[in-house]
Amino acid sequence: MARSSYHHGNLRQALVEATVRLIEENGPQGFTLAEAARLAGVSAAAPYRHFTGREDLLEEVARQGFEEFAARLGTAFDDGRPRPLTAFLRMGQEYLGFAAERRGFYIAMFESGISITGNSGLQQASERARGVLVRGAESLFVNRPGPQPPPGMIADHIWALSHGVVELFGRGKPGSRSPISAADMLESGALIYLRGLGVIPD
Repeated sequence: MARSSYHHGNLRQALVEATVRLIEENGPQGFTLAEAARLAGVSAAAPYRHFTGREDLLEEVARQGFEEFAARLGTAFDDGRPRPLTAFLRMGQEYLGFAAERRGFYIAMFESGISITGNSGLQQASERARGVLVRGAESLFVNRPGPQPPPGMIADHIWALSHGVVELFGRGKPGSRSPISAADMLESGALIYLRGLGVIPD
């Protein structure tokens, strides 16, 4: 393959982008370092300048995915404007948007079997994304009297619900034929959950 696709000084990122394409086409286990190198237009030995192996490259794809994911959630939350509940629900819709628009990254993050805790940079990026959801959950109970559920619990439950909707509707699965859209299913599920916590009056 001609090497015109390789930009000097940006080999690391070229390999990441090539891997994202391969994951989208073949799944998280369906690529090798040699294939990523070929797609990036470099020699089979070139990836080892930046990555110790295939797993290291996959973890970098996931790390970059979490960084973008956290930024997109933060933009969607917009410091709780115009009101916390609206902003919190908007983050759920952004979750669906990221999964659809950045599929290769999403698969690397959640479906590749990598260990997030084994890579400090990856773990920190993941925690930043979760932190946005936690802040959103905290905002729901500002100035509310009485005991409050742990914001981390709410964040994790909504994250799990969002992930479940993505899985149900993704890639031709049964949910994709549902008369209810993924966005509507996620929002209705989140509202039912939050009503049970007393965020929304009965």
